Amino acid sequence: QERLVESGGGSVQPGGSLRLSCVYSDFTFKYYAIGWFRQAPGKEREGVSCINSNDGSDGQTSYADSVKGRFTISRDTAKNTVYLQMNNLKPEDTGIYYCAADPVCWNGEFDYWGQGTQVTVSS
Repeated sequence: QERLVESGGGSVQPGGSLRLSCVYSDFTFKYYAIGWFRQAPGKEREGVSCINSNDGSDGQTSYADSVKGRFTISRDTAKNTVYLQMNNLKPEDTGIYYCAADPVCWNGEFDYWGQGTQVTVSS
């Protein structure tokens, strides 16, 4: 059973929007940070955004400079889900988007990963 499952990817035109969802089946991930990463063809995986747990870290969020002002990460603890709202999408946002879990954002390699969802931005 996958512990993290992404959904919501698809194909959109530049300027469009998508909302990605990351559902975690392990209730302990409620106390974990959840990060979003992406990997474009021929490029290394990069961190996009991260949200800490609401316990202790007050749900702090962070974003890569390339997505600030366009992407918003949020968490619905009742649904065991973390969302990534992506607005004003650009062709360079194209890639496979993964969510991952770790005790704290950006504290080394994330421990648990989903299978990814494809996002394609093209006219």
